[in-house]
Amino acid sequence: MDKLKDPQERLFYMQNVIAHGWSRSMMIHQIELNLYQRQGQAASNFKDKLPSPQSELAQQTLKDPYVFDFLTIGQEAHEREIEKSLVQHIEKFLLELGAGFAFVGRQYHLEVSERDFYIDLLFYHLKLRSFVAIDLKAEEFKPEYAGKMNFYLSALDSLLKHPSDQPSIGLILCKTKDKVLAEYALRDMNKPIGLAEYRITESLPKDIQTSLPSIEMLEAELAKTTLTESNKK
Repeated sequence: MDKLKDPQERLFYMQNVIAHGWSRSMMIHQIELNLYQRQGQAASNFKDKLPSPQSELAQQTLKDPYVFDFLTIGQEAHEREIEKSLVQHIEKFLLELGAGFAFVGRQYHLEVSERDFYIDLLFYHLKLRSFVAIDLKAEEFKPEYAGKMNFYLSALDSLLKHPSDQPSIGLILCKTKDKVLAEYALRDMNKPIGLAEYRITESLPKDIQTSLPSIEMLEAELAKTTLTESNKK
């Protein structure tokens, strides 16, 4: 904690340790992942679509970006592959999502007008008292994604939401996003929707990179081995 210069940042991590019972190693991990800088940074329309203080709580629940450093599937992985891997590592996924999330299902089925629709990942948030639908996109954000999520949330509120529940919330996770496009896409949606980027793996540290052999070195070593074997024959 002494390494954190900002008193507000130190207080943030101390409050989370008390609230969530983090171990020392967990606190260090969250500091290394810059949780303080990411918390509450997702683009959203919560302020206009949710009453206060629900809107503030929902905003602070989301992050941007989300860091899935526990996945080893590579940057070019497809949506279904990412989705499957997140469920396989559900404990670590829930940890990155934050306290209060309860997993409901993957490819959650909704039937509307005798047609089948599937939500990538569905959660229930205990503090927000609402369902949280997550739509994964392994590409840059497109405005039409917001319309699709708006539809999902309408269906959830009609088919699954209990009268005592708060309105369902959507979270669109994309590889990248344009802030201006995000603002325009979310502005006139009827349902509360958040938008954030995700990171699967960070680049290797420089000290590790320099210790790894290059392709040229590997090819040279392979050629040397092949020549040695040929001479033996």
